[in-house]
Amino acid sequence: MKGYFTKGELALWGGSVGLILLSFALFDRESWLTLAASLIGVTSLIFNAKGNPVGQLLMVVFSLLYGVISWSFAYYGEMITYLGMTMPMAVVALVSWLRHPYKGNRAEVQVDRLAKGEWALMTLLTAAVTAGFYVVLAYFHTANLQLSTLSVTTSFAAVYLTFRRNPWYAVAYAANDVVLILLWVLAAREDPSYFSVVVCFAAFLANDLYGFVSWRRMSRRQVG
Repeated sequence: MKGYFTKGELALWGGSVGLILLSFALFDRESWLTLAASLIGVTSLIFNAKGNPVGQLLMVVFSLLYGVISWSFAYYGEMITYLGMTMPMAVVALVSWLRHPYKGNRAEVQVDRLAKGEWALMTLLTAAVTAGFYVVLAYFHTANLQLSTLSVTTSFAAVYLTFRRNPWYAVAYAANDVVLILLWVLAAREDPSYFSVVVCFAAFLANDLYGFVSWRRMSRRQVG
């Protein structure tokens, strides 16, 4: 793996890990599950930015841990979304990425594009999933229902684009990160220990934005 990551990527990952550890020391010191999930999650993103299937494998583990964390604050939308949608779709994406290596290199997936018709299909599917989840989340009296529903919308778009190996998956995840930052800020107002989760998703936002830049570069290089 020596030389696999650039100095910039290592700096981004190292800075994210340092920020997560610092926030844990300042605001939490008890929720080791949250710390583990945050570290696994941010590591998955740096692999995803390289188009490496290892990132999807780590995302499966993160989704499981994050579902448990969300359940602890009655964010049932997050729990259902990650355990019932993000985690299974990460498994599907893992299979897709493994089946489409770039020129036989299993450490880099072949970037794909969506036809105009598929963008419309994705939009319809996202709307249908959002509507269905809204009913379910309302039934379970999910905390901060509107934001939780918006999280479903951005999450579904992100996992769909990830499965389809499209660079815009990272933008959808970045949008989801913003929603999650707002959700956990509200949670942290009641329990300051959740500020560590806020910092986690702030780190995720930076990594997802870089992921989009990295995938655009990969796309141009693969086409060229």
